Amino acid sequence: MAKVLCVLYDDPTDGYPSGYARDDIPVIDHYPGGQTTPTPEAIDFTPGHLLGSVSGELGLRSFLEKAGHTLVVTSDKDGAGSVFDRELADADVVISQPFWPAYLTAERIAAAPHLKLAVTAGIGSDHVDLDAAIAHGVTIAEVTYCNSISVAEHVVMMILGLVRNYLPSHQVVLDGGWNIADCVSRSYDLEGMHVGTVAAGRIGTAVLRRLAPFDVKLHYTDRTRLPEAVERELNLTFHESAAAMAPHCDVVTINAPLHPETEGLFGDELLGTMKRGAYLINTARALIVDRDAVDRALRSGQLAGYAGDVWYPQPAPADHPWRTMPHQGMTPHISGSSLSAQARYAAGTREILESWLAGRPIRDEYLIVDGGRLAGTGAKSYSVHTR
Repeated sequence: MAKVLCVLYDDPTDGYPSGYARDDIPVIDHYPGGQTTPTPEAIDFTPGHLLGSVSGELGLRSFLEKAGHTLVVTSDKDGAGSVFDRELADADVVISQPFWPAYLTAERIAAAPHLKLAVTAGIGSDHVDLDAAIAHGVTIAEVTYCNSISVAEHVVMMILGLVRNYLPSHQVVLDGGWNIADCVSRSYDLEGMHVGTVAAGRIGTAVLRRLAPFDVKLHYTDRTRLPEAVERELNLTFHESAAAMAPHCDVVTINAPLHPETEGLFGDELLGTMKRGAYLINTARALIVDRDAVDRALRSGQLAGYAGDVWYPQPAPADHPWRTMPHQGMTPHISGSSLSAQARYAAGTREILESWLAGRPIRDEYLIVDGGRLAGTGAKSYSVHTR
């Protein structure tokens, strides 16, 4: 029998919901490109309910306990003596989300001799030391594509929010004011702007497709060039690197995984080459940008706005400068954790567990590390020495 240790974010401040704003969510059975959505043998939750918090338990308790397994769920993951550290010692499986990551460092992996599987309930496994996982034979899996469109929608929302100066204008209403000049003095149209994505994988391409109807000029950079038919369809301009693309863009959105080539990419030097008054969006990973360089660029006016929902570490400390820097639209890491997305990543987590517990192969597209090497999606998206 297996012990499954699940790290999830806390319940709402006023308690676990007794009802929801909507009665249902749309049924989606495949993603763009044809990959099917998760196909577990069954689910024990209601799609559209809050599954990603501790009381939601990803809908796993009944499934696991009926089969004789043990499920431990906690939000306490950091600091000496955390529940996560105490329970990790004899855990066979660890599950966590990118939004509330249980950082599986080399030290933690070494202290978990029974650990065989680490599952990311979502997308992005850079909170796991992949080198250590490979060395210790730990399988790493994530629910590929489950919330890619969710994140792409969040990116478009943030771009419009910054360019149209939405958040400060809404604050005027909350404060009882009506000074239109205060609202529009930093408000522009997105139409006609040059918008570029760093990486054009599932999320980056979805962002490009959603922005095309806004009559913007689209740019991208990626390790692998998109098919010529896609470039023609969206009228894309390809650039060999982020450094080559950034000076041409009014808006840059980062949709790349964190690896040695992207860590610290947007520092003072690259930010200084961008158009004065450009906007930067980052829903990928915080360490792709230099924290303090972004703060400086906003205060100097080099950047007109920065928005994102990724921080380092997560949760961010109360004194993190991104909480107080000007002209920002930061959110907690929520872009991929909508109730719609939770239904998919909870189902995908169960599908992965069903396969692993039964000794069946896990879907190749879900694999990051398997058999002591990068595998599946991991072989395409990551490199060793990933933070």
